Amino acid sequence: MSWAESLIKLSTYEAEVLQKRLGEIVDRRMAVEMRLTMLEAEGEAEALFSAEEVAAGIYRAGFFEGLKVRKAKVRAEIDLILVEEEGARDALAEAFEAQKKYEHIAQNIRVEARRQAGRREAAALDELGLRKRAAG
Repeated sequence: MSWAESLIKLSTYEAEVLQKRLGEIVDRRMAVEMRLTMLEAEGEAEALFSAEEVAAGIYRAGFFEGLKVRKAKVRAEIDLILVEEEGARDALAEAFEAQKKYEHIAQNIRVEARRQAGRREAAALDELGLRKRAAG
């Protein structure tokens, strides 16, 4: 295995690892967004319940203040995950760029090797032709 092929393998592995990491981050973000949706649904359900139940109205303000704090905490978590996701996407893009660069280098090496082989073959045929002409 040539050094270029080794670099391609390593860069492919790195890209796969980064893709997996990005997938995990996206899954985590989606789970946190689902928690936010659940909190919003919980708030709506409480608003309907407290509108119907007079006794529940006493606790309504405290509940909604606590809900506001929990939603803010979840939104902050989503913001952090979004920053992490952006960084993972950038790292993945860089890994793909490096992989393409190594693939391009390997392709250039193969083309140059074919060119060299063609030159050697042409030189051998020229020499054979010269020998036949000199002998004949």
